[in-house]
Amino acid sequence: MNVKTAIPNTDIVFITLDSLRYDVAQQLFLEGKLPNFAKWLPKNGWEERYSPASFTFPAHQAFFAGFLPTKIKQKITPRLFSAAFHGSESTVENTFVFDEATIVEALKNRNYNTVCIGGVGFFNKQSAISNVFPSMFEFSEWNRSFSVTEQNSTENQLNAAVKHLKTDKLVFLFVNVSATHQPTNIYLDPSKEDDLCSQKAALEYVDSQLEILQKALQNRKRETIIIVCSDHGTSYGEDEHWGHRNGHQNVMKVPYLELIKGNEN
Repeated sequence: MNVKTAIPNTDIVFITLDSLRYDVAQQLFLEGKLPNFAKWLPKNGWEERYSPASFTFPAHQAFFAGFLPTKIKQKITPRLFSAAFHGSESTVENTFVFDEATIVEALKNRNYNTVCIGGVGFFNKQSAISNVFPSMFEFSEWNRSFSVTEQNSTENQLNAAVKHLKTDKLVFLFVNVSATHQPTNIYLDPSKEDDLCSQKAALEYVDSQLEILQKALQNRKRETIIIVCSDHGTSYGEDEHWGHRNGHQNVMKVPYLELIKGNEN
């Protein structure tokens, strides 16, 4: 993907599916249970990549500087976009390189509307640290209906997001999807612990709402760069690892997709 030539003529949509494991995402794809994500995915499904970090805050700090998840079994993963710094081996001819510290600031300086639709606690604006990411954007939204405990969070988030697409300006839309973050038992049985089955149910719910955004992009009739990935995965007791913020492979391996959708969407 040549992001260098696409900017500043192309919308950008960047979605993080918080805490989602690669194996969960890929199994659902192979079972045909992600019909809306399948519109964006290649025929073999999600790409398996390594996250740059094991929990939300450092992963997103890396993402916004251009350090997206890296390919497995490949020495260097060429970067789509990159904050400029000397000696970067992953910055290639097609990389969009910017002098600013983040892609958000870089796009804002190139006349994009920059929009953040928050999800998990690091985006809720209720403390200094949870204002770090929202404050990067020109427009940012979070309310309790977007949170991890709200069963209809993705519907609420995407309905909020599409309002920001009703503009003639270029848009950089970032959405942190909270539904795949614990507690996912709310999508199956709240009396039971989170597990692989409950995260699968959460992702199926997210897919069922994705058409809200897809229809809005279709109506916008503008070429769009789409990036979807998890920031990290989740362990459910494997090798005595639970949750995230640890180095287990189920935490560090994440699903990833990138594509440019044409005007037909």
